[in-house]
Amino acid sequence: MLASSTGAGFLGGIAAGFIAGYTAKLLADKVSLPQSMEALKPILIIPFVATLATGLAMIYVVGGPVSGIMTALTDFLNNMGTDSAVLLGVVLGAMMCFDLGGPVNKAAYAFGVGLLASQTYAPMAAIMAAGMVPALGMGLATFIAKNKFEQSEREAGKASFVLGLCFISEGAIPFAAKDPMRVIPACMAGGALTGALSMLFGAQLMAPHGGLFVLLIPNAITPVLMYLVAIAAGTAVTGFGYALLKGRAEQKQAATA
Repeated sequence: MLASSTGAGFLGGIAAGFIAGYTAKLLADKVSLPQSMEALKPILIIPFVATLATGLAMIYVVGGPVSGIMTALTDFLNNMGTDSAVLLGVVLGAMMCFDLGGPVNKAAYAFGVGLLASQTYAPMAAIMAAGMVPALGMGLATFIAKNKFEQSEREAGKASFVLGLCFISEGAIPFAAKDPMRVIPACMAGGALTGALSMLFGAQLMAPHGGLFVLLIPNAITPVLMYLVAIAAGTAVTGFGYALLKGRAEQKQAATA
């Protein structure tokens, strides 16, 4: 509420969260009260003082500068040229595929979701498109190169493909856990391409989740056809790329044996 009222956006919300959390921790660790007052500390004193400190800091210290940063960021994203947009798409797409739902993935996702409140929809489109690629790509790899995968992996590939359609990157985790040095680069290459194409096509997404099922919502994604092309291209790069890398690895193992 404070971040919204001061115009600080999602950056201000993050700042407020850290201020509130560390203020409460400082009070809990450093403030000593008489035994008779100790019971009031967690239920009254810490919440009241931490809330007061956070509110004053947001209104008089943090709100103005962060609001300026947020406005500049929004203006940059809304007015950036094609080259800058494509580069941003590459970075966001690669981040979404780097750790498959881990902190890097979540940082990119939070960035896109936060910008929705500023009516900046292109980054969210690139982020969700790229986030579908790892799971879709692993599913595609197990389909086009069945002989290179065990039966259990082929079954996991089917589940992974369905999860990818739902924008659940974690579907690729079983493959990444078993073969990270080939899966992660293949996923990042596909995700980077998808993110770049999404930004190049000017795709915009107004929903923070849902995968391809967001297509059921009128005008939630525009333009639909080119958005699907971006996802398909990245999926192909990841799927065929991993199948090729896996095949070469098996050839090396056979030659060594």
